[in-house]
Amino acid sequence: MRLGHSYAFCAALLLASAAPRATAQPAPSAQTDEQARAEAEAKVKAIESTLHPKTGAVTIPVAHVTLQLGNSYYYLPADEAKRVLTEGWGNSPDQVANVLGMVFPAGKTFHDETWGAVIEYEDTGHVSDKDAASQDYNSVLTDMKSSEEESNKAAKEQGYPGSHIVGWAQAPTYDASTRTLIWARNIKFDGAQGNTLNYDVRTLGRTGVLSLNMVDSMDNLPDVRLAAKGLGSTIKFDSGSSYGDFNPSTDKLADYGLAGLVAAGAGLVVAKKAGLLAILVIFAKKAIALIIAAFVAAAAWFKRKFRRGQSAEELPPAE
Repeated sequence: MRLGHSYAFCAALLLASAAPRATAQPAPSAQTDEQARAEAEAKVKAIESTLHPKTGAVTIPVAHVTLQLGNSYYYLPADEAKRVLTEGWGNSPDQVANVLGMVFPAGKTFHDETWGAVIEYEDTGHVSDKDAASQDYNSVLTDMKSSEEESNKAAKEQGYPGSHIVGWAQAPTYDASTRTLIWARNIKFDGAQGNTLNYDVRTLGRTGVLSLNMVDSMDNLPDVRLAAKGLGSTIKFDSGSSYGDFNPSTDKLADYGLAGLVAAGAGLVVAKKAGLLAILVIFAKKAIALIIAAFVAAAAWFKRKFRRGQSAEELPPAE
């Protein structure tokens, strides 16, 4: 995803090479500092020059969905979204293979302090919501926490920080009128000063699920919650592909219900029978949220250094 970040040009590798470290070594010269700023700004402009934001009604054929964005949001198609995620935010290409696009609020860019929603579609089969009222989401949270040791091991082997789920930033809630499941996690990443917000919006279709993963800092929870509600209202499945179009005689059923959908969104394998959760982490598939989460500190560094013109001596240690 998430998938956490305040996105003020968040390329981790760029900041790792450009950001000054809190050591006893002499501070970089003004020329070096200016050069780093110029290189970073050039990268931003290079990416922005290739983007073609779309507003109004945006169709996503693979997901059988149209987003009625109006003028409140804009959409970046898959190839441009992948460039933002890889070149702008430092994800590797194989981790964004299933991305169908991204949505941002109007007037904001990928290097501003704002949320961005990563769009994916999963052909899960028809996810039944008949047991929505009885789903045990607390057990899902327990399983998520139980999987941390294994997921952190996988993360560190790939060079990413470990993470720890503090709890629900918003417990899973299901809106039967819109067939939308929303939940949010409060995540603490090793070495990060602030906590990460991983906000998930899943809208059920006839035979699959549209995923909008919004990642930001926990400080911005009220804004992201409001934005998620508004963004969720823009989703409209094509005729014949909506949840109510399900045909039990021809369409396959998903192997799990709503609780399993939350677990799968967190990277847990869901057993086929009874919706039981297996503590096996699919790290590679959901690495977007892990990588994006490192950008809260990086974004703050970039904003202070490149937008306020602070010298290296004035900056706190870079994460």
